[in-house]
Amino acid sequence: MSILIIRLTVSLMYALNLADKPDDVHKLHDVHTPFVGGIGILAALSYAFIIIINHYPEHLQKCIVLVTCSTLIFITGFIDDAVKLSYKLRFLIQAIVALVMILVGGVVLEELGALFLEFPLHLGVFGVIFTLIATIGGINALNMIDGVDGLSGSIALVSLLLIGVTAYIAQDQHNLLLISALTGGVIGFLYFNLRHMYQQHARVFLGDNGSMLLGLMFAWLLVDLSQEPDPSMTPVTAIWLFSVPLMDMFGVMLRRICAGQSPFTPDRQHLHHLLMQSGFRVNEIVFTMVFLHSLLGITGLAGMYLDVPEFAMLLGFITLSVGYFYLTYQPLRFIATLRNSHILLNTRLGFAPVSNNKVLIGSYTCEETETIAKVISNEFGPEMNYWLKVFKKSPEPDDAGKKYALILHVWLDKKDRATKEMVRLYIASLQRRLIDRQGIHLHRFSNRKTDFDSATDIVGGAFGESKIKGRRRLGPQALSFEVVR
Repeated sequence: MSILIIRLTVSLMYALNLADKPDDVHKLHDVHTPFVGGIGILAALSYAFIIIINHYPEHLQKCIVLVTCSTLIFITGFIDDAVKLSYKLRFLIQAIVALVMILVGGVVLEELGALFLEFPLHLGVFGVIFTLIATIGGINALNMIDGVDGLSGSIALVSLLLIGVTAYIAQDQHNLLLISALTGGVIGFLYFNLRHMYQQHARVFLGDNGSMLLGLMFAWLLVDLSQEPDPSMTPVTAIWLFSVPLMDMFGVMLRRICAGQSPFTPDRQHLHHLLMQSGFRVNEIVFTMVFLHSLLGITGLAGMYLDVPEFAMLLGFITLSVGYFYLTYQPLRFIATLRNSHILLNTRLGFAPVSNNKVLIGSYTCEETETIAKVISNEFGPEMNYWLKVFKKSPEPDDAGKKYALILHVWLDKKDRATKEMVRLYIASLQRRLIDRQGIHLHRFSNRKTDFDSATDIVGGAFGESKIKGRRRLGPQALSFEVVR
């Protein structure tokens, strides 16, 4: 149902000119992309509502409240996608939806589990306020990581599968039905959004309508499943099952506050942005973050089913969150560390993609590749915005061991409308510096097709979105070279 509804609405969105448009600051994709992922998820969810109303009449009131809340939050997100609402108005509507969920639906955090001396921590009258804040946080947390093709949907899918395990073990049938419907809706969305060899860029985006809807559903499910009379999980387990979005949201907001900025100011310092700037390809970013999220979620479930004290689980999550904030407090240094780690992953573990020998002329051993990468890193320092990508050379008869080539991308700001003369002078200065100090030459490339090609160009998005002929072209974005020593 999700696949069908999304497919039918894509053409309509193009006809109405309702698509996510690139800008010069925050949205770095190159083509207008429909934000209809949430429509497919809502369609699948609506089918679940019909089944629940007919087969679980005892949950009729909660189901009606959930229908109302999900519809309102979807409409708000869709309008925000189309015309951009102020964050104050979005928060107001989110607060109203959360209050309806709490006061009418009865989904409220009344106790936080045995966090102190094995005694349940009851919130009393503060439960409404605590649930309100948690719900607004959950609605926005998933939205904040929705910046790379396939990432938010994959994170949501992992969380739903882990939450579904708890509902299945506890035999919570109506919530298991909701989880199953959401899972199907997300898989239908990922069919259009996840990159693979036959789909080099996302055909649709989740949009605020989809991310806010999923965020609300996570808040509803995690609160409902963790409270009496028949809880499927402990409250502290809930934060482990939604760990990466929560850690990233709080880390980014704290960094903004420490920098004297509003915590709601958009920037490019989320974890997926840091991985991007470190040279990780889109699918590598998705794999890395989904693997981390899965590991933390499974840790949370293991702690609950092995009866690890809830205080210890809470302390463990806080420790991890503080550690993440400490590592990313100075993003430039964190990026430099990630760059070096990425080079090692490509050479030592063989993650580097195979290149076309007719395109790349460099041929270095593993040790030589790592040495050249270290030299460039030392020359540029952490402030330079660049990628260094490693490609494995196709083996030739006289090759002894694996050989690699390196591609350097020096990214320009998307707002930069530099003249050809300015670009030429920059290239000349960069080349002289590397030749004079390190004997490294830069061989200029002229064209780039996709994120997986070894050839590169200076036109199009800086983060590997596919270029579609006849669509919007944004001018010079990157200076791209092969590194030759």
